[in-house]
Amino acid sequence: MTRSLIISALFAFTSLTAPMIAIADDGMITKSSKFSVTETLDRLENVLKKKGITIVTRWSHSAGANKNNIPLRPTELLLFGNPKLGSHMFTSNQTAGIDLPMKALAWEDEKGRVWLTYNDPAYIAARHKITNRPKIVKKMTGALNKLTGIATGAVTPK
Repeated sequence: MTRSLIISALFAFTSLTAPMIAIADDGMITKSSKFSVTETLDRLENVLKKKGITIVTRWSHSAGANKNNIPLRPTELLLFGNPKLGSHMFTSNQTAGIDLPMKALAWEDEKGRVWLTYNDPAYIAARHKITNRPKIVKKMTGALNKLTGIATGAVTPK
């Protein structure tokens, strides 16, 4: 079975369950959201702030496009970081700074479904040949999974 066929089967199987989580070949993790684009990022921003994670900026791609008469479905980006974790990646390879701070993109597809996409920390580590930080990558992965789960409605906040 080819890799793309396996991924297609994964998408077909997981589309029957909610929320959908997919890790694609491109190193991004995408989750379905029960909320609008704006509410999804509001929820993510709130939970990140509660955890003491720095919000760098929030950007509305759709607002910028629409101001220029380019129709674009709701699409918003949130940049955020936790120097307690991310700085360890930089001490291994400073080029990780091109991918950090983390980014989360909330977007609406052509069917009106909302998704939250972010880079897989393991992908970032592999991209920058960071092999000496497995505990940091694991911690980042777990935290992002939980926090994005809260943002998308898959996990109930405690």
